[in-house]
Amino acid sequence: MNLNNNVTTDEADRPLIRADIEQRIQNVGGSNRLDVSGQNLQGIDLREVVLSGANLSEANLIGADLIGADLSGADLRGAHLLSADLSEANLSEANLSGAELNKANFSRADLSDADLNEAILSEAIFSEAILINAALKDADLSDAILSEARLHRVDLSGAFLIRADLSGAHLINANLSDADLSGALLIEADLSGATLSGTLITTESKEDLLRAIGVKWSS
Repeated sequence: MNLNNNVTTDEADRPLIRADIEQRIQNVGGSNRLDVSGQNLQGIDLREVVLSGANLSEANLIGADLIGADLSGADLRGAHLLSADLSEANLSEANLSGAELNKANFSRADLSDADLNEAILSEAIFSEAILINAALKDADLSDAILSEARLHRVDLSGAFLIRADLSGAHLINANLSDADLSGALLIEADLSGATLSGTLITTESKEDLLRAIGVKWSS
């Protein structure tokens, strides 16, 4: 029996609140058994809440406050996180593939080993975030801010980084093959060992790249 799905029609029609989530975690015996997939959590306050291993796939988390939340190993596939605040959250090994994350704030969040393949991340903020070994293949990071982010060994192949701010980002051994870096800001970025085959880049961004760390760009 799925204890988590015993909800009334009225409950299903209204956005869940923090107390609902805390009660459900208690009912099912832990966050790793919590299933709120596809449910309405719009604008919810989940600051510092432990949601590790929870199923939040397809959930409406637009405008949610997830500052400092533990979402490690959580399933957020296809979740709607437009303008959500995930600063300082733990998202290590979380699955965010195909999620809608436009304008979400991931400042100083830990997304190590997270799956963000094909995620929509335009205008998202990743300042000083940790994305070591993260998967961002074919993700849309247009106009995203990734300044000072730790992107060691990240897979950004085929990603859209148009006008993205990568100033001071650590892209050591990152895979940027076939990525679109048109208009990207790359001042003082560290691209030591990065793969740049097939990368699209504008003249202005190429000038930044020539001054980046660890890059030899043929004319």
